[in-house]
Amino acid sequence: MSEIDRRGFAAALAASLSAAWPAAAGAAQAAKAADGAPGGGLTDVGGLSVGHFTDARRPTGCTVVLAEAGAVCGVDVRGGAPGTRETDLLDPVNTVQQVHALVLSGGSAFGLDTATGVMRHLEEKGIGFPVGVGRVPIVPAAILFDLGLGNWKIRPDANAGYAAARAASSAPVAEGCVGAGAGATVGKLHGLGRAMKSGTGSASVRLPNGVVVAALVAVNALGDVVDRATGRPIAGLRTEDGRSLRGTLEALLAGERPGRPLPGENTAIGVVATNVALTKTEATRVAQMAHDGLAQAVRPVHTPWDGDTLFALSTGAVPLDDATLLVGSLAAEVVARAVVRAVLTATALPGLPSAADLGRSSPPVDVLPYGGRAGQRER
Repeated sequence: MSEIDRRGFAAALAASLSAAWPAAAGAAQAAKAADGAPGGGLTDVGGLSVGHFTDARRPTGCTVVLAEAGAVCGVDVRGGAPGTRETDLLDPVNTVQQVHALVLSGGSAFGLDTATGVMRHLEEKGIGFPVGVGRVPIVPAAILFDLGLGNWKIRPDANAGYAAARAASSAPVAEGCVGAGAGATVGKLHGLGRAMKSGTGSASVRLPNGVVVAALVAVNALGDVVDRATGRPIAGLRTEDGRSLRGTLEALLAGERPGRPLPGENTAIGVVATNVALTKTEATRVAQMAHDGLAQAVRPVHTPWDGDTLFALSTGAVPLDDATLLVGSLAAEVVARAVVRAVLTATALPGLPSAADLGRSSPPVDVLPYGGRAGQRER
């Protein structure tokens, strides 16, 4: 596609989003779906609360996971274009043993400022690592790139992080086009013109012995989200006419090459949590194993243009022998389920159909090939 066509598509999409986004965000709050497995979410782990901030002006936002009593945390960064804050602190050899919150945010590197607002909220509540003169809240963060939808000058900031932290609760986690996944898309080998809408998904597993492992993921991948049973795409790269799935791996095998994705314009970011007691070393291993869930549900994954990052939290309520094997294995499972839920609960935007809309005889939005115009028809 020529540079003129690219600018035309971006301008048309931005214009249509200003009217479509508030309604889409509201509809996403009520979306319910599953990948054939029990649902659940991150707040099934006792001691954790989740809050979203979703900007009504364009698809962007942030998601905060609060662990006000403190939680052991590990992290694993696999993608080639990450954006993170305070992840060095999570190295098992370093001093601080617990975090008090995690932040996932849109807005690219600008979105890292959301953690500042979360720190302010926690400081007001007297929560943090004691340093003699006071307490310093420990708040690692990771971001994804969603600046291509709407006015890129609108992005999550410290006030957005503060609002998400204040909104955090132990209620079931809202999914779809909310929080960090508000502006998420998948299947971007050839750019947004043939991509699909994604969002935020969450899932959990509860065992008879009281063990709980859960995940929350904002899915903004370059690749497709696939059905794990068949390997076939559920949402991702569309055909040139935009009305069916092409599949990123199939396109690459056929010799197609990227349009012009830039480093960092993609990324899946998420949190795995458990009530099982883990050390920092064990939590780091669980975060590593959890990436297998991304590999099951996203293809291709961990590309040079994705910043895939997963955190692992332990509240420590349940002692367990050989904890890493069990928790790490379940972590991969709940991450895969959460990824699928992220696309199944997403709501379409003009030019960006959701998994639920693609293939319908009367889709609710225009499906745009390159150079098309958004908002040409009304449904």
